[in-house]
Amino acid sequence: MDIPLSSEALSKITGQHDENFKIIESRYPVSLSINNGAVHVSGPDLEPVRIVKKLLSELISVAENGNEICPADIRHAMDALAEGHELNLTGLYSEIICTTSRGKPIRAKTPGQRNYIRAIRENNILFATGPAGTGKTYLAVCEAVSMLKADKIERIILVRPAVEAGESLGYLPGDLREKIEPYVRPLYDAFCELLSPEKFTRYTDKGIIEIAPLAYMRGRTLNQCFIILDEAQNTTSKQMKMFLTRLGFGSKAVVTGDITQIDLPGNSQSGLKSVKNILDGIKGIGFINLNYADVVRHELVQKIVQAYERYENEKKI
Repeated sequence: MDIPLSSEALSKITGQHDENFKIIESRYPVSLSINNGAVHVSGPDLEPVRIVKKLLSELISVAENGNEICPADIRHAMDALAEGHELNLTGLYSEIICTTSRGKPIRAKTPGQRNYIRAIRENNILFATGPAGTGKTYLAVCEAVSMLKADKIERIILVRPAVEAGESLGYLPGDLREKIEPYVRPLYDAFCELLSPEKFTRYTDKGIIEIAPLAYMRGRTLNQCFIILDEAQNTTSKQMKMFLTRLGFGSKAVVTGDITQIDLPGNSQSGLKSVKNILDGIKGIGFINLNYADVVRHELVQKIVQAYERYENEKKI
């Protein structure tokens, strides 16, 4: 079975030293080769050959539009097929969320991530849960920066519960920014990539981007803002209610967290775990869950997440 491709797409689709082909061959019982300007797919069973043909057709379409194909892209596409998702890589790659300070386009890498971005745009408040590496925080920051550049909002507010410091930050040295920087470093890194460190510093100095511990939100009303509450699994129910009632006119809030990594002391109930039972069904409030198939870090991270899920499930039996 042959799939024609252009010479421009050839190097992109095979990868360095045929790395992309080797990844596909390690997952499916097929053999891949290039013959007369086409990819030849062969194998003992028809169904894997059919699946790989569909996968390669999508990847070739993406490559012929000028996009690079890296090993992680191949794995994400194969995982999407394994999860039963309809594969539409051309559509996935055509949706640019924003660009970095160096002009690199940022896109969703999985169907789950694409649904997450769409859910942010469709809701005033969105709760996003999922394991580490699924892009919950990073994509929320990307969408916030995109809205700021388009003048759809006036400010971005980044909030995190400082659990390790008990939210009593006064004893730490330095000003407020220096006190809370260790707790919001992942957010700093994302903004520096998207805006450049110089512009990020300028925006924080002017208050266009504000970074604060959750306790500092009490009593405020936030208008024309994009608010991100990160690590929300470490909020109590009272803190969650306090945060959600800060939302003012023209604002949007994204609440992210991983309910498998709760660090609250004692028997404190996580506000993120209980909020769906309280707010589900209210128009303008959405919930989305990302899973191991959406992990976009090193492939070992995905395997680690799966291993922990199996371990936790076995403990419940």
